[in-house]
Amino acid sequence: MKITVFASGSGGNCLLLCGGGTNILIDAGISLRRLSDALGQCCLSLQDIGGVLITHEHSDHISGLGSLIKKTDIPVYAPRRLAGRLSLMIPGAYERITEIPVGESFSISGLQIRAFHTPHDASESVGYHVEHGVSFALATDMGRVTDEIRAALHGCDTVLIEANHDVDMLLSGPYPPVLKRRILSERGHLSNADCAELARELAQSGTRQIILGHLSRKNNSPEAAHRTVAAALEGMDVSLYCAPESGCLEITMEEVPCLA
Repeated sequence: MKITVFASGSGGNCLLLCGGGTNILIDAGISLRRLSDALGQCCLSLQDIGGVLITHEHSDHISGLGSLIKKTDIPVYAPRRLAGRLSLMIPGAYERITEIPVGESFSISGLQIRAFHTPHDASESVGYHVEHGVSFALATDMGRVTDEIRAALHGCDTVLIEANHDVDMLLSGPYPPVLKRRILSERGHLSNADCAELARELAQSGTRQIILGHLSRKNNSPEAAHRTVAAALEGMDVSLYCAPESGCLEITMEEVPCLA
């Protein structure tokens, strides 16, 4: 499998995953033009996309979904409550969204996918675990790490997890108190320190590639996030990356052949 992060952060979120003979997106939080340009850099087009998995309905994750639904026939997948919310928000979404179970595996052209809940202030917020010889999981927009998240992430070869903010930067920063409380709440966003603790757990469970995602523009920096998490991983055989807010981060995962 190959992962390419097109965008990760408050300005938009979109990730391409290629494997099993298909290509899928996780979230559509960038414009259709920007998505088309990013796919072109990967020698792909919108016609090559086999599906879009949506994590939740906040605009930085779905701002391009309306155009995608209007101008393409790409299937859209979301759990039941989220699908209902999207159907109210986006014209034409009701007919295009396939509802998926949370906690149960389903398949898109050979990719085995399982959604799991993440605690966030949305109608329904999920991450995704994807397998095809190797395993990848994405978990952002979560105020805390639950047992459900741990179960979905532990043992994954590669994960993208949230390192949204440095707590000191957030508390001393320009956001109003109500927004600071929201971010720090159990339905808000994960801090660098909490991310570092989770990253160490994952490394101990066998994860070998960790991508830090959804970094705040004003309350974090790639250097601060990387430094905090790298310190927790010191001495461990793990590759650590920061997902860009824009641009492309490409990571290849070597597929393990199935044994007869």
